[in-house]
Amino acid sequence: MGDEERTVKVAVAQAAPVFLDREASTERAVELIREAGNQGIELVAFPEGFIPGHPVWYHFQPVTSRDSLAMAARLFRNSVEIPGPVTDRLCRAAAESDVNVVIGVCERRPRTSGTMYNTQVFIDRTGNIVGKHQKIMPTVGEKLVHTGGWGDTMRAFEFDVGRVSGLICGENSNPLAIFALAAQGTQIHIGSWPNHFSKNEHSMSDVVTLAGRSLAYKANCFVLNACSTVSPEMVEMLAQSEDDRLFLADPANSGGSCIIGADARVIAGPMSGDQEGLLVADIDLAQCVDAKLVHDYSGHYNRPDIFTLTIDRRVPQYLALLDDDISGPQEIGPADFPSSADEQAPSINPMT
Repeated sequence: MGDEERTVKVAVAQAAPVFLDREASTERAVELIREAGNQGIELVAFPEGFIPGHPVWYHFQPVTSRDSLAMAARLFRNSVEIPGPVTDRLCRAAAESDVNVVIGVCERRPRTSGTMYNTQVFIDRTGNIVGKHQKIMPTVGEKLVHTGGWGDTMRAFEFDVGRVSGLICGENSNPLAIFALAAQGTQIHIGSWPNHFSKNEHSMSDVVTLAGRSLAYKANCFVLNACSTVSPEMVEMLAQSEDDRLFLADPANSGGSCIIGADARVIAGPMSGDQEGLLVADIDLAQCVDAKLVHDYSGHYNRPDIFTLTIDRRVPQYLALLDDDISGPQEIGPADFPSSADEQAPSINPMT
């Protein structure tokens, strides 16, 4: 009889958040999760920073302008602690809808008033947080509000639909990040993307499709590219000139969500920037096996005696307090995520 791979109904949620409003953006996400559940979808992917939005104002505003500083402060006040009330709400929706969820949030360090990460949260259909991925290198204006994440979140997570991984925006073109997840056996990869790029870059839809197809080909996995859109409210908040307004209102400059097969062919989408909703496809995980028969770049089509990649999963600490008691140093810093605290595998080696 042998092993049998399963077919999974997946979806990408393409939508604009309620910009810089945590609670309203969460409710928008819950609506889409419920819609996915009603359609029998087993896994739904959301865009980058969907709750409460992404710091796209830096494409239009001077860094130290009054409006930039005000929006950065508002971003922090609407950021998400993991776990916390927002993730509790998302977990409850996932369980009630019987849907696995991967969603982008602006994460804050708990009990702080300044440090944020660009994060994907992985939630299973029972309502449990399986893990998270923090973007390891903020891009352009993101550096002004986000710090880089740590190697402990560079993982492929086990779901009932298969092994699921995620990368955020430009990370989806990072060769080492792609290899790290391929070597962990990812089968379904979530690429999370923002509302739009700058006016000086390639079309977002073109980049998203190119990066997603390349990743699918290298990692022999399915790719769900989740892109955001621009709401009329965002145009009013962000535009500084008529040229800005025209750029933001043009659907060609946002969106681009698509679903890509393990053979690197586009099987659904891309969606235009004037479309919102769920992009749905049935994916046969047997295709991951077929794709690796010739080129398994993290397996038999590699030379581990020549090339190896090491991931440092240790989380550096900002402060260590030496106490008089026998318990030793008390360390204060970015805590290792609970679901990965017991794992001590620092390296990815194709030989193992």
